[in-house]
Amino acid sequence: MFTGIVAAVGSIVETSPLEAGKRLVIDAGELGLADVGIGDSIAISGCCLTVIEKNGNRFVAEASKETLDCTAGLDRAGPVNLEKALQFGDRIGGHLVAGHVDGVGTVLRFEPVGESMELEVRAPDALAKYIAQKGSVTVDGVSLTVNDVDGSAFSVNLIPHTLAVTTLKDLKPGAQVNLEVDLIARYVERMLARE
Repeated sequence: MFTGIVAAVGSIVETSPLEAGKRLVIDAGELGLADVGIGDSIAISGCCLTVIEKNGNRFVAEASKETLDCTAGLDRAGPVNLEKALQFGDRIGGHLVAGHVDGVGTVLRFEPVGESMELEVRAPDALAKYIAQKGSVTVDGVSLTVNDVDGSAFSVNLIPHTLAVTTLKDLKPGAQVNLEVDLIARYVERMLARE
């Protein structure tokens, strides 16, 4: 489990093909790896992957074909948001995040509003029903509060701090982003469907 509070921006520095997926070498940036062991989970732009090797400030993870088919940005070199898995007793500053990307959204608009930026994203139709005004959504691993929803499009506000410490500052219309909807919304739907 994660919180969607990005701890550092790192970078996928190398990818190599596997029989059914890719091997990723990630530079952890400012994310300390001293307490990370083989088998631990790290969210990489919202996608929970397992550390299989560690060397200095770099670690290796493998992404299956299924994972690559359901995500954006893990198939190539470039900056990524990083968060270590929660430990008991940690603060939950964002919301409960599983690190299971539900789908890929498309950036529609990214414009200044005062000192902040407003980000509008079109979610896949199948996910739109889980996104509610003032609810939580995770965009590339960042926990955000939904400002408005219009069909399958939703908007969020990004304060300067969020822009400074995540990769979201580099988004442009047309960019693809990893989305995870609120866990509670999915469970509520399942419970109601069983009645």
